[in-house]
Amino acid sequence: MSYAKVLGVGLVGVTGHVVEVEADLAPGLPAVVISGLPDTALHEARDRVRAAIVNSGEKWPNRRITLNLLPADLPKYGSAFDLAIATALLGGAGELPLLPLERVVVLGELGLDGTVRPVRGVLPMVAAAVKAGLGRVIVPVANAAEAAVIPGVRVRAVDTLHRLVGFIRDGTPLLEPPAAGRTPPPGGPDLADVAGQGLGRRALEVTAAGGHHLALLGPPGAGKTMLAERLPSILPELDDDAALEVTALHSIAGVLPSDGRLLRRPPFQAPHHTATVPALVGGGAGLARPGAVSLAHRGVLFLDEAPEFSKGALEALRQPLEHGWIRLARTRGRTEYPARVQLVLAANPCPCAKPAGDTQCECSPLTRRRYLGRLSGPLLDRIDVQVTVLPVRAAELMETGGANESSATVGARVAAARAAAAERWAPLGRRLNAEIPGPLLRRSPWRLPGQDTEELRARLDSGSLSARGFDRIIRLAWTIADLDGRDRPDREDVREAIGLRTGEGA
Repeated sequence: MSYAKVLGVGLVGVTGHVVEVEADLAPGLPAVVISGLPDTALHEARDRVRAAIVNSGEKWPNRRITLNLLPADLPKYGSAFDLAIATALLGGAGELPLLPLERVVVLGELGLDGTVRPVRGVLPMVAAAVKAGLGRVIVPVANAAEAAVIPGVRVRAVDTLHRLVGFIRDGTPLLEPPAAGRTPPPGGPDLADVAGQGLGRRALEVTAAGGHHLALLGPPGAGKTMLAERLPSILPELDDDAALEVTALHSIAGVLPSDGRLLRRPPFQAPHHTATVPALVGGGAGLARPGAVSLAHRGVLFLDEAPEFSKGALEALRQPLEHGWIRLARTRGRTEYPARVQLVLAANPCPCAKPAGDTQCECSPLTRRRYLGRLSGPLLDRIDVQVTVLPVRAAELMETGGANESSATVGARVAAARAAAAERWAPLGRRLNAEIPGPLLRRSPWRLPGQDTEELRARLDSGSLSARGFDRIIRLAWTIADLDGRDRPDREDVREAIGLRTGEGA
């Protein structure tokens, strides 16, 4: 036989595509040609595969070798095709009977000594194989636990090319993935640690219950960062679908924990203020990799010292905040990554960060306006909750009676409010109040009575509130009603929502 075919999977963004790795060996001058839109890593596979085959005790065929990856018009990236290329090449040379690999997906990178090394993105690759009706995969042993979380697939692992050759040729058993086990996520910081800050805690609870964005303004040491870091602790655990999405993104980025388990806790990303636009939204040569906004999908993206971020980085967040997706165009194609996050901004009132009115403050009113003006109006217009966090008083800081509610207590109310919203919006295919389109909330049966929105409409007519802000306040009012256990917002809910939106609730 001079022709053989082995199945692999290629990724474009988070979407996997089954790829047929073909090998044809023909008489002629020894050479290796790879076609099918390969990237640099795939072009270099010829040298890795040759060394791995020879160092595994197999014979390298000195013939003209043509390797083709189908579909040919789909860009191929990375080194995950190495193992499939090696087995297809040995099959085409007549060294291996490839019947045991019929309808089996083979993934893995090869070292020069024949070891099979882990690759990024195994979880979405295996999910794509299952979706295509392929129920068996062979993956690197370091990726076995990750692959095994996908239901409906039989996973086997290899640590060397020699082991895979033994399985194909002699039926030597492959390695089994580790036993599945679900352990509770590690505990994080607790909301009970935050001293005082009644308004900030209320804003955090409303933010968590409705999936809203939050801006915390105030002097240093008031507790802005403490509040933001505790937002994930009051969010419900991710369900199976959301956990798969989040784990797949972390797999593609190569930051998945070694145990390979699904990520159940909502992720928390807090990039430094020197982060570039590609670091935030994604980037890279050829095909963009996910950035912080995608790694925070279904979780929290926290920008501490937000005015210190570059203007370009902040403005790049406007589109994903609105749509929940980030679309990146690069030289080798367009990539889409999910980016449905809860954005939390924290900002000091001025560059010197001393309380307003303090005689030691070195900033003029113009300097203060310019500093906060780095957060543009269009960006802030997308932030549902905007509150000022005041300095903590001594009595609150020294409180030892355990008066502050814990994350577990607040999280129970958040879970109940989210369950009520999910039940209400289920016929519309939505789960959170923050996801509901504004026009829907302005039509029957969801439109609020005129007397309840009188103040809100007056602000819209006066120009102090945008149409987007109007809709976001209505969503906030629905969240407040859910937290209080009522099926519809009333006038007081709208008033509280206005205060949370405009910062007048301090």
